[in-house]
Amino acid sequence: MKYIFESTLLLVDDNGEFLKMVTGILKREGFLHIDCAAGVREAEDYFLKKEPDLVVLDVNLPDGDGFSLMQKIRTVSEVPVLFLSARDEDSDRLLGLGLGADDYMVKPFLPRELILRISAILKRTYFPKGSPANRDEVLVLGECTVDFKSGVARWADKEIPLTAKELLILRKLWENRGNIVTFDQLCQAVWEDNYFGYENTIMVHIRRLREKIEENPSRPRFLITVRGLGYKLKV
Repeated sequence: MKYIFESTLLLVDDNGEFLKMVTGILKREGFLHIDCAAGVREAEDYFLKKEPDLVVLDVNLPDGDGFSLMQKIRTVSEVPVLFLSARDEDSDRLLGLGLGADDYMVKPFLPRELILRISAILKRTYFPKGSPANRDEVLVLGECTVDFKSGVARWADKEIPLTAKELLILRKLWENRGNIVTFDQLCQAVWEDNYFGYENTIMVHIRRLREKIEENPSRPRFLITVRGLGYKLKV
């Protein structure tokens, strides 16, 4: 795994509508690989074929329970686990964490909180701060540092997650820093398609990207618009 959004996530829950909802939340944020299992047996069969980078696990399952499943997972893998359950008793939280889970969330939940917790676990597990940094994976823009591997923009007092589309746009601009990147080039890099139909979408992504990497988004210093042509990254 090179970037956080390339992580493979396994969702284990017997509620099909809930799985669909969570999958949608994760994909809108930019996660590319999401698999689902409806119960203990499906999850066990999944681990016979492949191993995810993180498991989001319900406690109440139709053919067992999440606690027992986690114990079985731990016999074959140290993959991080996030419990996401309607069971909110302290004893359940303590049991889940005591079994080695990385976090425990209760339904209903805030979608943004789920994204932040998943991202935090992935960064802590696969991109520890003490690991050697590759110069090609870090972009310095004044007081802001963009870490492509962990997918965040870091300021002195905060850390802002970037979406997969924002990272693709920024990487394309960075690879061509100092030069104009046309609208078509950006669309090919992000959607593998031409610019037609993506005009407003590109502008929205650029605006949100500036809000995360520019000190004054209304007067950008680094991500510059070249009217009628595209954008340029000045570093």
